[in-house]
Order: sequence, then structure tokens, then C-alpha cells
Amino acid sequence: MTRKISKGIISWPEEDRPRERLLSRGPHALTDAELIAILVRVGYQGTNAVELGRSLLKQFGSLRAMAEVPLSAMFNVKGLKGAKVAQLAAAMEIARRVSLPDGKKCIQIKGTKQAGEYVKERLRSLPDEHFSVLYLNRQNRLLDDVLIAQGAVDSVKPPVRSIITHALRTNASSLIAAHNHPSGLPEPSESDIILTRDLISASRPLGIKILDHIIVGEETTYSFADSGLLDELELESFSPYPAKRKQMKIKESAL
Repeated sequence: MTRKISKGIISWPEEDRPRERLLSRGPHALTDAELIAILVRVGYQGTNAVELGRSLLKQFGSLRAMAEVPLSAMFNVKGLKGAKVAQLAAAMEIARRVSLPDGKKCIQIKGTKQAGEYVKERLRSLPDEHFSVLYLNRQNRLLDDVLIAQGAVDSVKPPVRSIITHALRTNASSLIAAHNHPSGLPEPSESDIILTRDLISASRPLGIKILDHIIVGEETTYSFADSGLLDELELESFSPYPAKRKQMKIKESAL
């Protein structure tokens, strides 16, 4: 029997409706399209919420792919407007945060490898650039993990003052800066290098140590500490005339 789509899901038998089936059988009983339908609630003229869910999956390929696209891409889908886009984005972000390790106050960052793995889980595959800072105490235990700036590629300009102010507020002894390159390549740009040197210069008089600046690509990360570039910038920050940099071999370093 063909359903009359124009009447919407409310016209379906109760046992076929996504929300009712979720409540009676659990969320695992629903398809991806039906889960999306519960979030968007209604479709648009001639298309019900489940069909809208299928349309989203067809356009983006999967739930994971949907979570990685910028919000602007959602607005290009027929039937999605502000409220629906916000509901979908919130659900995707909740799922992402649930997958992250909990209990940040119990985390001790023991080396650059662990720091790289920690930030990689948080910053990889994001559609735009995010700049975060990990604030640590004297035992290298994580005090706070703060998103400082977010925006389109090459437009993020993290304010050094805000980074240092939060370090003072949390009584941090050291910090690790981290940001992602949505392009997938983690090589530092000139602006990344200048920002790191500025952070070193601003933090030194306050007794705050910059332990690393990590750039997250799609598959790999770049560590200013492991590359030797952090040591070089620390020396440069003492001089008003930055020295000419040379290519340095990757080395293993502990925080």
C-alpha cells in the first residue's frame, strides 16, 4: 500500500513512525535516515522527514561525512533552514564530544607524542580551522582545554593576549598550542611561526613555558618541539633580529 506522503509521517501506522519505534524498540532499531528524521522533525511539501534524511545521506554519503561538512553546505540542501541545520549540527557535535576522552583533570601529558594524539582526536577532519590551547600545571596535568579561535582557512588569528590571560586565570605553568589545517597538510605557515614566537615572547616574563605548538593534518601532525623549531624560536625571541632558519631534522622530545 502506497503511503500518501503529502500527509506526512503522522499518517503512518504508529508502529512505523521513527519516534514511536525509537521509544518502543530503542535507537539501534532505526536506520540512519530515521534518526535524522527525528532531528529535523518535518520535511517539506511533498517530502516527509524520513525522505529528507535519505536525501541528506545520498548527498553527503554518510553520517560521518555529514559531521565533517561546513554548516554552509547544509543550507544548500532543499528543506533545511536555520532551526533544522542547528539541530543537526548540535547532534553531530554532541556525538563528537561523547567520543572524546573524559576527565581532563586526570590527564597528564607526558610527552609530545601523547600531546599530538590528544589534539589529533579533537581537531582532525574539522571543516574549518580551530585553534586550541592546552593549559597544564607543574606536573603537566591538564587544567583546561580551550578553543581560542575558529574560522575559515587562513583567517584565524588567535589573540595572544587572550591565550596568556587564560593561562593566568587558570594558574597554568605551561601550555601547548594546537590548530588544524583543513587542507590536510600539517606544515607550518609563516604566520604559524610568527604566532609561536609571539607566544614565547609574551609568556616568558610571566614564567609560563610554551611546551609545543602542534599542527594537525588529516593523517599526520607537526610538532614544533619535535622538529627543533620551538628551540630555534625561543632563541630568536631574545633578539629583535630573527635569525635565518635552516631545515632541522625531526627529533623525539619530552615535555
